[in-house]
Amino acid sequence: MRTVETERLVLRGWRDDDLDGLAAINADPEVMRYILDGSVRDREQSAEGLRKMRRDWTERGFGLFAVERRGELIGWAGLAVPAFLPEVLPAVEIGWRLGRPFWGHGYATEAAAEALRFGFEEVGLDRVISIRHVENTRSARVMEKLGLVHDFDTVVPGHGQPVAVHVGVRP
Repeated sequence: MRTVETERLVLRGWRDDDLDGLAAINADPEVMRYILDGSVRDREQSAEGLRKMRRDWTERGFGLFAVERRGELIGWAGLAVPAFLPEVLPAVEIGWRLGRPFWGHGYATEAAAEALRFGFEEVGLDRVISIRHVENTRSARVMEKLGLVHDFDTVVPGHGQPVAVHVGVRP
């Protein structure tokens, strides 16, 4: 798995000792507010998520990077296949999730921009999508800064969450 650096962040592979930080992020109701049905994740669900993120890198050659600032895990950013929204498949999604103390500092945009560059330049993608809950204005701003354009609105099957799908193409 590749490690990449930005001006302030390191995007790297997942380690066993990331579980505590990931579990804390996933247990925050405000962080999870717009994720699927809005439920928080417990430690075991976070552990399974960490295992899945590692598997995705092995199976696909891309995935979600652990994002750290000065040695501290602050969240994740990267590429995934959005199986939860079958109508957009086949597709690769650019996404991110940061702990609440790290919101409002430009970290999501910085990490996602590097993951997007990685997707286009190193993975060879021609197109990516990004999906957000229609009320998630913070993610909408990040998507705009990344140059992604709103394509259409839909509803996530099984959860009923209204989402907006944004699209970006290789420059």
